[in-house]
Amino acid sequence: MARGPDGQGGGAGFSLADQLFNADTLRDLAQDYAVLPGFDTARFHADALAGLEGRGLLQRLDWIATCVEAQLPSAFPAMAEVLEAALPDPLDPSLKDDDFGRFIHAVPGILAVRHGLEDHRDRALDLIYEATKRFSMEFYIRPFLNRWPGQTLARLDDWARDDNYHVRRLVSEGTRPRLPWAANITLDPAVPLRFLDVLHSDPTRYVTRSVANHMNDLSKVMPDRVVGRLRDWQGQGRQDGREMDWLTRHALRTAVKRGEPGALDLLGYRPGHVTARIVAMPTTVRIGEALEFVVALEADDALPVLVDYRLRFFRPKGPAEKVFKLKTGKVVPGTPLRLTKRHVLKGNATTYTLHPGQHGVIVQVNGQDVAEAAFDLLPAQA
Repeated sequence: MARGPDGQGGGAGFSLADQLFNADTLRDLAQDYAVLPGFDTARFHADALAGLEGRGLLQRLDWIATCVEAQLPSAFPAMAEVLEAALPDPLDPSLKDDDFGRFIHAVPGILAVRHGLEDHRDRALDLIYEATKRFSMEFYIRPFLNRWPGQTLARLDDWARDDNYHVRRLVSEGTRPRLPWAANITLDPAVPLRFLDVLHSDPTRYVTRSVANHMNDLSKVMPDRVVGRLRDWQGQGRQDGREMDWLTRHALRTAVKRGEPGALDLLGYRPGHVTARIVAMPTTVRIGEALEFVVALEADDALPVLVDYRLRFFRPKGPAEKVFKLKTGKVVPGTPLRLTKRHVLKGNATTYTLHPGQHGVIVQVNGQDVAEAAFDLLPAQA
């Protein structure tokens, strides 16, 4: 489940902010700064802990940085020097994925923006370079892209070829046009393609996942250009074939949901004559129950198929639709492909609210609508 910057989510009473920032994690951070002469770890711990209540995740990070800053030199070059001295060991370079680091180690990035953005750009970027080996600095490179685009892009050109994969990932992740939680960047979204031309062939999944997510962002504003670039990368053969296939599918996931012809064609799902019927589906379902339906597909020729379905929701202000995955497979002449789906219509879903009324199921094959049926959604059982 996606969680917002307030740190809430994951069920009633759960707080990601409390999980990430508490007495234990602050004690760990205090130990990092204990290497600095004169740094009062007990004072830091008490001050930081006292200010957590009532603050969301990102606000807690800012507060913790303020508590660290209170015991650091006020001049940024000296501040940056001691921040680097207090950095923990770099993240394990032998890993390939899912090594994001700990949120408590975002402090150098926050202070680099707060005190280095205007008057100490190069020293601040040096600090971000070192810090991202401990915790991703994707949020904190973005103000530099906005304030100093040319100089920051020049750094990223070098970092895209860095030996450390966390640095390489920062180049892709930090320049994403729609990075979750992060501030917007004013950069032309096509500019970072030059970095992705390098990074798509990276040997580390942590990097290629970022490239795929970046391309997925771009597919929402320039779908044809994304498809063309992916096709070029496939032709170059610089990435392992299986990894390139994975990257392509992940990069086009939103375009596929929209039924973009170019994306479907690149993935091998080409338009063809497919007939489909929803052969079984109840006429009424209650909120909280499961909608179960069966789809039968037939074709005159053997055809790879990517089957999605859209739920058309009744809304007091007008209908809305949401796309869901159903199946990838192959239709063989003379043998109908039967697909069964069970979809729970949750009354407490966090992304949409269900309203009683007529709803619909639309089956989509290789980007084309091929079958549709309606059902009445009834109130939950009292």
